[in-house]
Amino acid sequence: QVQLVESGGGLVQPGGSLRLSCAASGFTFNLYSMRWYRQAPGKERELIATIRPSGGIAIYADSVKGRFTISRDNAKNTVYLQMNSLKPEDTAAYYCNTRLGVVDYWGQGTQVTVSS
Repeated sequence: QVQLVESGGGLVQPGGSLRLSCAASGFTFNLYSMRWYRQAPGKERELIATIRPSGGIAIYADSVKGRFTISRDNAKNTVYLQMNSLKPEDTAAYYCNTRLGVVDYWGQGTQVTVSS
């Protein structure tokens, strides 16, 4: 079955960096786009980054453009989110996602807290 397992979250000071990882299994990873979403308390889940199967095309939400970088290693079935220049408003649970046909799959999420 499809599994997505995120890791790498934690507490970081404003201006700091974190790298999230999402290990995928149960499907042919290199055929599908991968996405990172986030959800802050009381807010809707927000799509922040998408990477195409080959890794050659990445798309970002305006809120993270220039600070976050999505990448993937198809040999390791893993997608990453490098987050730099973190701000308190980046505090959220971060989720990895893929869509197979019409079905969305989600990881369990990893918490990122940006605070001094």
